[in-house]
Amino acid sequence: EPIPGLTISNGLRPGLAGFAKSLSDELGPRGIRVVGLLPARIDTDRVRELDGLSADPEATRAANESRIPLRRYGLPEEFGRTAAFLLSPAASYLTGIMVPVDGGMRHGF
Repeated sequence: EPIPGLTISNGLRPGLAGFAKSLSDELGPRGIRVVGLLPARIDTDRVRELDGLSADPEATRAANESRIPLRRYGLPEEFGRTAAFLLSPAASYLTGIMVPVDGGMRHGF
């Protein structure tokens, strides 16, 4: 699903998902898993910078948050915990997937 203002990411993301799936098919027989994370609005310096490019950064953030079902930006540690899970033995049967870390923002499956 395209994200306004992220043209390059919008173009690359579907290809990376297909690449992850293809790579998992090739590497799975060797026990190598392939997983990806799809962050949305994670409260980082870069996201604050992007919000700051608008005439009213606070209104921009509020508008972005209103489109997220959890009504807030994610925290870097929330993103990190998702990555840690995917790298842990608990996720040992997952491969060829892209996991959105987005507070429910994405509408696709």
